[in-house]
Amino acid sequence: MSRRGRFITLEGGEGAGKSTLLAGLHTHLLEQGVSLVQVREPGGTPLGEAIRSIVLDPAHLAISAESEMLLMFASRAQLVRERILPALDAGQWVLCDRYVDASYAYQGGGRGQPVERIAELERWVCADVTPDLTLLLDLPVSTGRARAAGRGAADRIEVEADTFFERVRNAYRERAQAQPQRFRVIDASLPPDTVLAMAIAATGHLFKVAP
Repeated sequence: MSRRGRFITLEGGEGAGKSTLLAGLHTHLLEQGVSLVQVREPGGTPLGEAIRSIVLDPAHLAISAESEMLLMFASRAQLVRERILPALDAGQWVLCDRYVDASYAYQGGGRGQPVERIAELERWVCADVTPDLTLLLDLPVSTGRARAAGRGAADRIEVEADTFFERVRNAYRERAQAQPQRFRVIDASLPPDTVLAMAIAATGHLFKVAP
């Protein structure tokens, strides 16, 4: 009988270096013989990718905070049921670029949606699927935005003001402080190789087989 897989999520603000870390961590886990599925939010399924194109399109600036949150959770509901749960049940590991913590940070901290409302949606949508480990890439907003500015045209989220991203960062840090057993906060201003080494070290306990 296969052992239930492990679920790792990466979180962080704009320009934190999640894509670089994801690539390095993906390679490392494969080298360890892990059967791995990599997904992203919003997205990861045909429905989710269609939602992603709507949510991030700067032509849709009129989307309300409530609609944005429901769209995020619609994408998440499909991702959990179509990709994440089947993989975990098959003993595979799942590496996910953002998950429900992003809603607490962006829709909660950034948009001001009530935490209780987000928590109720989480209970309904996530089917008790909680990450075994969440890596939070943290760095000053000004540093992250300067990095992101070199990536091309800004999407609908990236056009927000610095004050929005300060609220996002604070919400992330508050969640990490409240759940230290799940979160590992990594200084994303460090060199990429150092960030990757810290992330790899944080995954070590996931390889231990429960008695």
